Amino acid sequence: MDISMNISGLHLPPQADQGHDQDMSQEMTDILDRQRAALMADLPVSKAVRVDRLNRAIALLLDHKDDFIAALNEDYGGRTEEVTLFADIVPSVQALKYARNHVGKWMKKERRSPTFPLGLLGSRAWVDYKPKGVVGIISPWNFPLGMIFSPLSGALAAGNRVMIKPSEHVPVTSELTRKLFAEYFSPDEVAVFCGGIEVSEAFTRQKFDHIFYTGSGAVGRLVMKAAAENLTPVTLELGGKSPTVILPDCDIADAALRIASAKMVNAGQICVAPDYIFVPRDKLPALKQALLDRAEGLYPEKDGAPVYTSVINARQKQRLEGYLEDARAKGAVVTSTVSYGGDRKDNILPLHVIHDVSDDMTLMQEEIFGPLLPLMAYDTIDEVISYITARPRPLALYILGRGAEGDHIRQQVIAGGVAYDEFLLHVGQEDLPFGGSGASGMGHYHGFEGFRTFSHAMSVFKRGPFDIMGLLQGRPPFGARFQAYIKSELKK
Repeated sequence: MDISMNISGLHLPPQADQGHDQDMSQEMTDILDRQRAALMADLPVSKAVRVDRLNRAIALLLDHKDDFIAALNEDYGGRTEEVTLFADIVPSVQALKYARNHVGKWMKKERRSPTFPLGLLGSRAWVDYKPKGVVGIISPWNFPLGMIFSPLSGALAAGNRVMIKPSEHVPVTSELTRKLFAEYFSPDEVAVFCGGIEVSEAFTRQKFDHIFYTGSGAVGRLVMKAAAENLTPVTLELGGKSPTVILPDCDIADAALRIASAKMVNAGQICVAPDYIFVPRDKLPALKQALLDRAEGLYPEKDGAPVYTSVINARQKQRLEGYLEDARAKGAVVTSTVSYGGDRKDNILPLHVIHDVSDDMTLMQEEIFGPLLPLMAYDTIDEVISYITARPRPLALYILGRGAEGDHIRQQVIAGGVAYDEFLLHVGQEDLPFGGSGASGMGHYHGFEGFRTFSHAMSVFKRGPFDIMGLLQGRPPFGARFQAYIKSELKK
């Protein structure tokens, strides 16, 4: 999700201060041990306890929403109240409320059917959903609240204790998060650890019962490798290149508004932002112009100040500008909006529309994670499908238009999720699982799927009043009734 290679600081460089690192690692280990001991003393974790924790998380966000808005604006050097509310705080509150309202049903035993004829003999089977234990959450900078509180909702609903490592690239927001969690939760319940490389490395080495990581695929591999040392299961929410396909029947002007709006939210720094656009060849010029026209009016400056979100830092802006230089050098045509951005000395970067792209360009090989939008002309739907399926599986697939070709594409492509005629909103549906496939991630969260991700499904079998194995003559020396049973089960 976060294109930054060191979002969690996992470069594994030589340690500058081994003593300091050991102290920090030991502090994390001590907290983890305390949380695990507190969890075991708390079993079974009641609905009331889970609801109370979810309510405290909601209160933390709502009581301090203005503080979070100010912190994110400072970290970004320009991020409006509307973006933080819509993209971070509202989805977080929705996730927590959804978990709070459904946890009573989720945590009930799930009845299963014993293998015939055990049920007829009074035996029962069910699944108990138990807390996994202590969950480690590693969050990114692009949505530093949403990508903490959304998985946190599932972890708390499942009865777990939680340790959080927020991104060092939003230090003001991360420190505020640490401070507020310490006020609303005891360290035995939720603990937050801020810092850079050494903190990230110490965090991933802990013997968690589950790790939830959001970020780039490169760092995801390092997280998974560290987790494997402790046999810790992981959920990886990564990213990739999410395609959009404009069907022949789609209205270009309408599509341009939706595409420009989605690509420019948070300056395109979204894991499920449309990464590149397939458009019928004869409609590409019209789409290009419509995108530029629509983009011009989306973020007018207010009182001389930009309302368009900045790229997170100069390094990321330079990365994106490098993509543009590479594309131009290899023959692409690049056009940008001019009403904002321009020669600004801050990290504002306007929407850039690029066509005549080729696969050897960096922006067609890497997740863009910014307001750069390649357009690709197509002649047949089959060539679109072939292009997408020949590459790593995307986190999102967008289809604009009502033609039957859309269903054909969906049936032929495996993606983390598919959305018709709209962008981004499928991620906010708590009753739908969200997660990637292959290079775009593994595992799911949101709603019940999040509860299950952070729960251990413990199978339970309870024998009825009859001695089943005795009746079956199934103990040595095996009788004729047992032999007849085996013979009957082996029939085709």
